[in-house]
Amino acid sequence: MEWEVGLIQWIQTNLSSAGGLAGLFSFIGSETGLLLLVMTVMFCWRKKAGQKLLLIVSALNIWLPMIKSIVLRPRPYMEHPDRVKALVLKETEARDVVTQGYSFPSMHSASVPALYFTLAKEVKKKWLWILAALLTVLVGVSRFVVGEHYPTDVLAGWILGFAAIGVFALMDRYVHNEWLYYLILLVSALPGLFYVRTNDFYTSLGCLIGAAVTIPFERRFVDFQDTRKIPAMILRLTGALLSYFVINSLLKIPFDKQFLAEASLAALLVRTARYAINIILVMGVYPKIFPLFERIGHK
Repeated sequence: MEWEVGLIQWIQTNLSSAGGLAGLFSFIGSETGLLLLVMTVMFCWRKKAGQKLLLIVSALNIWLPMIKSIVLRPRPYMEHPDRVKALVLKETEARDVVTQGYSFPSMHSASVPALYFTLAKEVKKKWLWILAALLTVLVGVSRFVVGEHYPTDVLAGWILGFAAIGVFALMDRYVHNEWLYYLILLVSALPGLFYVRTNDFYTSLGCLIGAAVTIPFERRFVDFQDTRKIPAMILRLTGALLSYFVINSLLKIPFDKQFLAEASLAALLVRTARYAINIILVMGVYPKIFPLFERIGHK
């Protein structure tokens, strides 16, 4: 709608200094920002809460690209290049629909409330409820400030983020068989295989498959314990992040770069496999060494 384009153009013209700050808030809702939150909660606070966040963000970011690929709304900077700029993207990245996906609804705007309000419910601290509300608003607004979404994309993202919390609350209440729980989530992704051809869907599908394998595997064969030791927390999180990015790079080596950049189903399924393997190794196998970190500081 015209008013949306006009609003984005006015903000980018008159509040140009807000671009850098908006980019920071956009990072919070990005793949890396969400991964950092999940790993921090899982390895530095409470394992089960982190696993729950992993399931929620993976499922939500499967469902939203399925909606995006039905609506097919181009991003503002794609549809109005003379009026809206992509402030945090390179020109080559901005024009790649496979990489960036479509505009409606905003995944950042949905993911942040889904994760942070779920975390606030787990922690039961007033300050975290306030932080969740602030981040929900700031991350959402940042998405149209940087030119990647229309305001209505953000509004829809907020609604769907809270809807996802409700869906998982119902599943937690009525679905008590663990494998049935995972099966329902995985089956919900099946329609997307027939028509979605963007990276976000296949990335999240890999994360969901990885989570469905990792959680029971870790409980049976690893069963790492929560820690309150600061050195152990730092080592756990640092090692997890390094492992994630190293494994991700290594898994790309057998494939041609051009193939990986394609929108073919074969290339996208390879992406799914890469992320599934990475999640299994980092969140299921890597914690096996956590007892070594607990010994630091002991004679």
